[in-house]
Amino acid sequence: MSGTHLKQLCEDTYHRLKKVSMELERYLNQVTLTSLIQESGDPEDYEAYYRNYLSDLRHLFVYSENAYEKLGICLRRARFNEEFAEEALFQVYHSCVNNFYYPKGEVYDEDGRYSYTGQDAILFRKEVTPALRNLTLSLSKIFEQMREDLQYYETDYITKKRMQQAVKP
Repeated sequence: MSGTHLKQLCEDTYHRLKKVSMELERYLNQVTLTSLIQESGDPEDYEAYYRNYLSDLRHLFVYSENAYEKLGICLRRARFNEEFAEEALFQVYHSCVNNFYYPKGEVYDEDGRYSYTGQDAILFRKEVTPALRNLTLSLSKIFEQMREDLQYYETDYITKKRMQQAVKP
């Protein structure tokens, strides 16, 4: 991957993560577990679900904010460090993208078959509030683009690093 392409990928990912962080922070600052449960109308059935959902969103917020700060450092350096940039992008893929698509609380799933039809690929385990639904679907569009852009860092980057280590005496 050329240095120019890598730097552009870092910039694009930085801006996407900044948007993710801002959307998550805005939502998390205005919502409470109690308000979500009240909106659902079924406290017993939704308390654990929304607790897990909010926990997953908080983790995603922290991962996204940390990754976007690391990319910011990468982009502000006087001399662009390709190795540092690749490591940062690898971490974005594994900490942010994977945590979005595979939430620990399993509050939703992705069904890739829907993405080919133009429908939303996120399938919620339970009916969620409109604001939470809109947030999740909005984030899915951002993460889908990042996943496509950073697919290389799922396996090829690790293979490259292992090969480099095997060559060292």
